[in-house]
Amino acid sequence: MNIIKSNFPDLTDYQMTQFNDLTMLYENWNNKINVISRKDISELNTRHVLHSLSIAKVINFLPETKILDVGTGGGFPGIPLAIMFPEVSFHLTDSIGKKIKVVQAIANDLGLKNVIAEKIRSENVNQQYDFIISRAVTNMSNFVKIVDGKFSFENKHQMKNGILYLKGGDLTKELKDFKHVKSFKINSYFNDTFFDTKKIVYLPMPYMDKDIH
Repeated sequence: MNIIKSNFPDLTDYQMTQFNDLTMLYENWNNKINVISRKDISELNTRHVLHSLSIAKVINFLPETKILDVGTGGGFPGIPLAIMFPEVSFHLTDSIGKKIKVVQAIANDLGLKNVIAEKIRSENVNQQYDFIISRAVTNMSNFVKIVDGKFSFENKHQMKNGILYLKGGDLTKELKDFKHVKSFKINSYFNDTFFDTKKIVYLPMPYMDKDIH
Protein backbone atom coordinates (compact mmCIF):
# COMPACT_ATOMS: atom_id res chain seq x y z
CA MET A 1 0.00 0.00 0.00
CA ASN A 2 2.98 2.32 0.47
CA ILE A 3 3.32 2.72 -3.30
CA ILE A 4 -0.22 4.12 -3.51
CA LYS A 5 0.00 6.34 -0.42
CA SER A 6 3.37 7.77 -1.44
CA ASN A 7 2.05 8.77 -4.87
CA PHE A 8 -1.32 10.01 -3.58
CA PRO A 9 -0.63 11.40 -0.08
CA ASP A 10 -4.04 13.13 0.17
CA LEU A 11 -6.00 9.88 0.25
CA THR A 12 -8.19 9.50 3.33
CA ASP A 13 -7.84 6.63 5.77
CA TYR A 14 -11.11 5.21 4.43
CA GLN A 15 -9.80 5.28 0.86
CA MET A 16 -6.60 3.55 1.96
CA THR A 17 -8.70 0.90 3.68
CA GLN A 18 -10.60 0.41 0.44
CA PHE A 19 -7.36 0.01 -1.54
CA ASN A 20 -6.11 -2.47 1.03
CA ASP A 21 -9.37 -4.44 0.83
CA LEU A 22 -9.24 -4.27 -2.99
CA THR A 23 -5.98 -6.21 -2.99
CA MET A 24 -7.41 -8.95 -0.79
CA LEU A 25 -10.63 -9.17 -2.81
CA TYR A 26 -8.84 -9.54 -6.14
CA GLU A 27 -6.52 -12.20 -4.73
CA ASN A 28 -9.51 -14.15 -3.42
CA TRP A 29 -11.53 -13.85 -6.63
CA ASN A 30 -8.56 -14.70 -8.81
CA ASN A 31 -8.32 -18.07 -7.09
CA LYS A 32 -11.84 -18.82 -8.40
CA ILE A 33 -11.98 -16.94 -11.72
CA ASN A 34 -8.95 -15.77 -13.65
CA VAL A 35 -9.80 -12.07 -13.94
CA ILE A 36 -6.16 -10.96 -13.78
CA SER A 37 -3.14 -12.68 -15.29
CA ARG A 38 -1.60 -15.08 -12.74
CA LYS A 39 1.83 -13.51 -13.20
CA ASP A 40 0.37 -10.04 -12.58
CA ILE A 41 -1.57 -10.71 -9.38
CA SER A 42 1.57 -10.32 -7.24
CA GLU A 43 2.14 -6.94 -8.94
CA LEU A 44 -1.49 -5.85 -8.63
CA ASN A 45 -0.83 -2.51 -6.97
CA THR A 46 1.69 -1.39 -9.59
CA ARG A 47 0.46 -2.95 -12.83
CA HIS A 48 -3.26 -2.49 -12.28
CA VAL A 49 -4.10 -0.11 -9.43
CA LEU A 50 -1.35 2.48 -9.90
CA HIS A 51 -1.60 2.19 -13.68
CA SER A 52 -5.33 2.99 -13.43
CA LEU A 53 -4.71 5.88 -11.03
CA SER A 54 -2.27 7.52 -13.44
CA ILE A 55 -5.34 9.14 -15.02
CA ALA A 56 -5.81 11.04 -11.74
CA LYS A 57 -2.40 12.66 -12.36
CA VAL A 58 -3.68 14.45 -15.48
CA ILE A 59 -7.25 15.32 -14.41
CA ASN A 60 -9.14 15.84 -11.17
CA PHE A 61 -12.66 14.65 -11.98
CA LEU A 62 -15.28 16.99 -10.55
CA PRO A 63 -18.31 15.75 -8.56
CA GLU A 64 -21.18 14.42 -10.72
CA THR A 65 -18.87 13.69 -13.65
CA LYS A 66 -20.09 10.67 -15.64
CA ILE A 67 -17.49 8.19 -16.88
CA LEU A 68 -17.75 5.10 -19.08
CA ASP A 69 -15.08 2.39 -18.74
CA VAL A 70 -15.05 0.42 -22.01
CA GLY A 71 -13.87 -3.20 -21.86
CA THR A 72 -13.22 -2.95 -18.13
CA GLY A 73 -12.13 -6.62 -17.86
CA GLY A 74 -11.41 -7.15 -14.17
CA GLY A 75 -12.45 -3.60 -13.31
CA PHE A 76 -9.55 -1.46 -14.48
CA PRO A 77 -9.15 1.46 -14.66
CA GLY A 78 -12.69 2.00 -13.30
CA ILE A 79 -12.54 0.47 -9.80
CA PRO A 80 -9.39 2.27 -8.54
CA LEU A 81 -10.63 5.57 -10.00
CA ALA A 82 -14.03 5.07 -8.34
CA ILE A 83 -12.24 4.83 -4.98
CA MET A 84 -10.22 7.95 -5.81
CA PHE A 85 -13.32 9.92 -6.90
CA PRO A 86 -16.28 8.81 -4.75
CA GLU A 87 -18.56 11.60 -6.03
CA VAL A 88 -18.06 10.61 -9.69
CA SER A 89 -20.32 8.07 -11.46
CA PHE A 90 -18.60 5.13 -13.18
CA HIS A 91 -20.29 2.79 -15.67
CA LEU A 92 -18.06 -0.26 -16.18
CA THR A 93 -18.88 -2.35 -19.25
CA ASP A 94 -17.59 -5.59 -20.70
CA SER A 95 -19.03 -8.30 -22.93
CA ILE A 96 -17.77 -11.12 -20.67
CA GLY A 97 -20.37 -11.87 -18.03
CA LYS A 98 -18.16 -13.67 -15.49
CA LYS A 99 -15.81 -10.69 -15.31
CA ILE A 100 -18.67 -8.25 -14.80
CA LYS A 101 -20.00 -10.48 -12.02
CA VAL A 102 -16.64 -10.22 -10.23
CA VAL A 103 -16.37 -6.47 -10.83
CA GLN A 104 -19.81 -5.76 -9.36
CA ALA A 105 -19.14 -8.05 -6.40
CA ILE A 106 -15.86 -6.26 -5.66
CA ALA A 107 -17.51 -2.84 -6.03
CA ASN A 108 -20.24 -3.92 -3.59
CA ASP A 109 -17.73 -5.31 -1.09
CA LEU A 110 -15.75 -2.06 -1.24
CA GLY A 111 -18.91 -0.03 -0.64
CA LEU A 112 -18.63 1.75 -3.99
CA LYS A 113 -22.08 3.19 -4.54
CA ASN A 114 -20.75 5.15 -7.54
CA VAL A 115 -20.12 2.04 -9.69
CA ILE A 116 -22.46 0.17 -12.02
CA ALA A 117 -21.00 -2.85 -13.82
CA GLU A 118 -22.89 -4.12 -16.85
CA LYS A 119 -22.48 -6.98 -19.32
CA ILE A 120 -22.97 -5.20 -22.62
CA ARG A 121 -21.11 -4.61 -25.85
CA SER A 122 -19.83 -1.04 -25.71
CA GLU A 123 -21.34 -0.26 -29.12
CA ASN A 124 -24.76 -0.86 -27.57
CA VAL A 125 -24.38 1.58 -24.68
CA ASN A 126 -26.94 4.34 -25.22
CA GLN A 127 -25.93 7.06 -22.76
CA GLN A 128 -23.74 10.17 -22.75
CA TYR A 129 -20.64 10.68 -20.63
CA ASP A 130 -18.10 13.38 -19.85
CA PHE A 131 -15.13 11.07 -20.31
CA ILE A 132 -14.61 7.58 -21.66
CA ILE A 133 -11.71 5.59 -20.24
CA SER A 134 -10.12 2.28 -21.24
CA ARG A 135 -6.97 0.20 -21.19
CA ALA A 136 -5.89 -0.57 -24.77
CA VAL A 137 -8.83 -2.67 -25.93
CA THR A 138 -8.17 -1.85 -29.60
CA ASN A 139 -6.42 0.75 -31.76
CA MET A 140 -7.61 4.34 -31.47
CA SER A 141 -9.35 4.50 -34.85
CA ASN A 142 -11.53 1.53 -33.92
CA PHE A 143 -12.08 2.87 -30.43
CA VAL A 144 -13.47 6.21 -31.57
CA LYS A 145 -15.98 4.35 -33.75
CA ILE A 146 -17.10 2.32 -30.74
CA VAL A 147 -17.64 5.39 -28.53
CA ASP A 148 -18.93 7.82 -31.18
CA GLY A 149 -22.08 9.61 -30.03
CA LYS A 150 -21.56 8.74 -26.35
CA PHE A 151 -20.21 12.12 -25.19
CA SER A 152 -22.02 14.91 -23.39
CA PHE A 153 -21.66 18.28 -25.12
CA GLU A 154 -21.52 20.14 -21.78
CA ASN A 155 -17.93 20.52 -20.56
CA LYS A 156 -17.40 20.74 -16.78
CA HIS A 157 -13.59 20.60 -16.80
CA GLN A 158 -10.73 22.62 -18.19
CA MET A 159 -9.97 19.54 -20.28
CA LYS A 160 -12.70 19.10 -22.88
CA ASN A 161 -14.82 15.97 -22.72
CA GLY A 162 -13.15 13.08 -24.49
CA ILE A 163 -11.19 9.85 -24.31
CA LEU A 164 -8.55 8.98 -21.71
CA TYR A 165 -6.82 5.86 -22.97
CA LEU A 166 -4.07 3.85 -21.25
CA LYS A 167 -1.71 2.38 -23.82
CA GLY A 168 1.97 1.51 -24.30
CA GLY A 169 4.56 1.44 -27.04
CA ASP A 170 5.18 3.66 -30.04
CA LEU A 171 1.83 5.25 -30.91
CA THR A 172 3.05 7.61 -33.65
CA LYS A 173 1.44 5.75 -36.55
CA GLU A 174 -1.75 4.92 -34.67
CA LEU A 175 -2.40 8.53 -33.66
CA LYS A 176 -1.29 10.32 -36.84
CA ASP A 177 -4.87 11.12 -37.95
CA PHE A 178 -5.81 12.78 -34.67
CA LYS A 179 -4.96 16.46 -34.73
CA HIS A 180 -5.65 17.39 -31.09
CA VAL A 181 -4.36 14.26 -29.36
CA LYS A 182 -2.07 14.61 -26.32
CA SER A 183 0.07 11.92 -24.72
CA PHE A 184 1.31 11.92 -21.13
CA LYS A 185 4.23 9.64 -20.19
CA ILE A 186 3.29 7.76 -17.05
CA ASN A 187 6.92 7.35 -15.96
CA SER A 188 6.98 11.09 -15.36
CA TYR A 189 4.55 10.47 -12.47
CA PHE A 190 5.63 7.06 -11.15
CA ASN A 191 9.17 5.81 -10.65
CA ASP A 192 8.86 2.21 -11.80
CA THR A 193 10.32 0.60 -14.93
CA PHE A 194 6.92 -0.96 -15.69
CA PHE A 195 5.73 2.48 -16.79
CA ASP A 196 8.66 3.28 -19.09
CA THR A 197 6.64 2.73 -22.28
CA LYS A 198 3.18 3.43 -20.85
CA LYS A 199 1.16 6.52 -21.75
CA ILE A 200 -2.15 8.22 -21.09
CA VAL A 201 -3.59 9.27 -24.44
CA TYR A 202 -6.08 12.13 -24.26
CA LEU A 203 -8.34 12.73 -27.24
CA PRO A 204 -10.79 15.62 -26.81
CA MET A 205 -14.09 15.94 -28.64
CA PRO A 206 -14.37 16.44 -31.57
CA TYR A 207 -11.44 14.15 -32.09
CA MET A 208 -10.70 13.71 -35.78
CA ASP A 209 -10.12 15.77 -38.90
CA LYS A 210 -11.66 13.08 -41.08
CA ASP A 211 -14.94 11.17 -41.01
CA ILE A 212 -14.77 8.17 -38.65
CA HIS A 213 -17.71 6.28 -40.21
